[in-house]
Amino acid sequence: MENFDLLMHGFGIAITPMHLMLMVGGVLMGLIVGVLPGLGAPNGVSLLIPLTFALDPTSAIILLSSIYWGALFGGSTTSILFNIPGEPSSVATTFDGYPMARSGQSTRALTLAFMSAGFGALLGVIVITLLAGWASNFALKFGAPEYFAVYFLAFAAFIGMGSAAPMKTLVSLAAGLLLASVGMDSVTGSIRLTFGFEDLLGGISFLVVVIGLFGIGELLSTVQEGLRFRGVASKIDLRDVFRTIAELPRYWATYLRSGAIGIWMGITPGGPTAASFMSYGIARSSSRKGAPFGTGRPEGIVAPETADHSAGSCAMLPMLALGVPSSATAAVMMGGLMIWGLTPGPMLFATQPDFVWGLIASMYVSNLIGVVLVLATVPMFAALLRIPFTIIGPMIVAICFVGAYTVSNATFDLWLVLVFGLVGYLFSRLDYPLAPLVLAMVLGHKAENAFHQSMVLSDGSLGIFFSNPLVSGIMAVGIALLVLPKLVSMGSRLRRRVPVE
Repeated sequence: MENFDLLMHGFGIAITPMHLMLMVGGVLMGLIVGVLPGLGAPNGVSLLIPLTFALDPTSAIILLSSIYWGALFGGSTTSILFNIPGEPSSVATTFDGYPMARSGQSTRALTLAFMSAGFGALLGVIVITLLAGWASNFALKFGAPEYFAVYFLAFAAFIGMGSAAPMKTLVSLAAGLLLASVGMDSVTGSIRLTFGFEDLLGGISFLVVVIGLFGIGELLSTVQEGLRFRGVASKIDLRDVFRTIAELPRYWATYLRSGAIGIWMGITPGGPTAASFMSYGIARSSSRKGAPFGTGRPEGIVAPETADHSAGSCAMLPMLALGVPSSATAAVMMGGLMIWGLTPGPMLFATQPDFVWGLIASMYVSNLIGVVLVLATVPMFAALLRIPFTIIGPMIVAICFVGAYTVSNATFDLWLVLVFGLVGYLFSRLDYPLAPLVLAMVLGHKAENAFHQSMVLSDGSLGIFFSNPLVSGIMAVGIALLVLPKLVSMGSRLRRRVPVE
């Protein structure tokens, strides 16, 4: 009840003409940031921080958080229409969102994504409201072993529950981990896998890899198929939007399960990208009979979008309560707070309640504004599919290269985009899954650092990953996800081979 009273006070701070204008403007800027591949929420928020220097801290953080929510919403737009993720966390949405758009159901795909995103974000903000009081006590229980266990769980889910051959999934994961290890080892300081290229000392940018794999790789596949753009425009009717909204209750189980996954991965350092991939994999393995995933299955859009946005919202909780950001965007926002003279952590709730609860209340309002704005722009985005491939193809190439260049303003990244475009094309032709490679690149650095720290703490003993109930439970779930699905499949094959007497 105390949190509820504080939240009501926060609404009084957030719902003012000035703050509502900032929310609308922030969401619109975030949509642009999310739609442009390679820019992303962290870069967009960091580039726009100077705009907040003339504002008071509460107004400034409301504007930045609104940009963040808009970027998360906008990231699914290019994923569905062009198979180019605007955000790293939108990669999983491409698997079924793009095929649905190609089948002439672009409005349905976008509406499913936006409504699921709004539901996931709402769940995340509710969790922040309820758990803000004791989040610090829970998060303090996490050490390096627990962090590594979470990453292991994400990897195991893909190998054990993926639809691709386990060895192909393992090869894809290994490739992603190798790419994540390029550059300087943050623990030992040694230089790895740079092959004499100074441009690789800082590692390979994840966004550059994603743009190449999904942007250029998809264009190469399209060129091979005869310069036919895969998106086929359909007539846009507002009734399609309402018809899609009416079908949402049938996916209630997917919503709740994906929301729970996103909440967990948002509070822990798994992050939105890992949450969307894990949610997609679990939805695929637990789905009932119907169209296979990867062909435009609605649950394949609902699951990653719900998990993505619930994780993105919950990532704010450890940053505010502990001063430990669990995502890149949360880290950028934390830097903004420190610029304004505020120190995130448990004392922030006690010394600046107006600021904290005004921000939390604004999350409810800005997410609602985000859903309305993206739904209002569905016809505009779907109309992009009417542009001929001969026009839109070069535009996408230009966007990909501009996006890759803006990551670090390095010409070398443009060559990397071409290289990974070829890799994406070859993976597609040889039926190697791209999702595990992307996941491994996202979590590779974090998993390696957590493993190193765990080994230092235990003098090289792997027993540290089973040293307490929390880490043991996470590891046990990961091992079960890795082994049990394949054992069940082997058992089924053996039973079919036994002759019936």
